[in-house]
Amino acid sequence: MMNKAVGTFHVKINSLPPYNTSADAKLARMSIDKQFHGDLEATSQGEMLSAGTDTKDSAGYVAIERVTGTLDGRSGGFVLQHNATMTRGAPYLNIVVVPDSGTGELVGLGGTMNIVIEKGKHSYEFEYDFSAGR
Repeated sequence: MMNKAVGTFHVKINSLPPYNTSADAKLARMSIDKQFHGDLEATSQGEMLSAGTDTKDSAGYVAIERVTGTLDGRSGGFVLQHNATMTRGAPYLNIVVVPDSGTGELVGLGGTMNIVIEKGKHSYEFEYDFSAGR
């Protein structure tokens, strides 16, 4: 049975030195620091790689972030993997728990997270279960 956690989060993104420094690369590398509130009370740190294009509103990013805190009262950590694209303004976002990344009371955690941004405020919807630990 899937559970659903909801809440808000604050994110701080900072530029990191790029690996590919060619002028036409249109690649960027950033650090991610988040504070989650609600059913998930946690912090996370991660890295993001992004690619821009010459076409307006088309881009992509991938990211990995390590989350540590409590999920509905269970403490531990897990890793989220992001894959996202914007195709001429049409978004696609896929965020999943990396299999077997759960620690502490979050061993066996699996699921998907959705990010909602409205009026500059970030919130999350996290559907999860612990069936991977069986």
